Amino acid sequence: MSTILAFAGSNSSTSVNFQLVKYTTSLLEGHKVELLNLANYPFPMYSEDVEKENGFSNSLVEFKGYIGSSDGLIISVNEHNGNVSAYFKNLTDWLSRFDKRFLEGKKVLLMSTSPGKRGAIGALGVTEQILPRFGAEVVATFSLPSFHHNLDADKGIVDADLAEAHAKALNKFISSI
Repeated sequence: MSTILAFAGSNSSTSVNFQLVKYTTSLLEGHKVELLNLANYPFPMYSEDVEKENGFSNSLVEFKGYIGSSDGLIISVNEHNGNVSAYFKNLTDWLSRFDKRFLEGKKVLLMSTSPGKRGAIGALGVTEQILPRFGAEVVATFSLPSFHHNLDADKGIVDADLAEAHAKALNKFISSI
């Protein structure tokens, strides 16, 4: 049985990316899943001064522990102005200061979604390029465009082609861990 850490790169209490992560983890059987809502993990904006004065927060140490005890990660990133959110960038900045290779040996299913037709594909691309610098292996990606039209709370992903692409990405991830 593998341990999977799942979270969205958003600190919004109404995050559509967190909803996509919840849906994705609901499809997993035979694995231990740690689903974290990062809205419950506030981190100060990274600066060398804050790090020198305060060190690393308990929340950061706890979060790094979850990463360390997992076999793989399911992450869905949100997008602000064609890039990852400041929150997710800040999180990776803190984690990389704590341990530059904080994702060493971790397999990642990387996803994104948004209400728009591009499905946060810009943030997905940026994140797919940056995570390997921290030791991750992004084994599969998936973007869900037009979140409110394509994900139904009861039915799941309603577009057949998107549902197939999601299942394929999830299966590729599961077979890698």
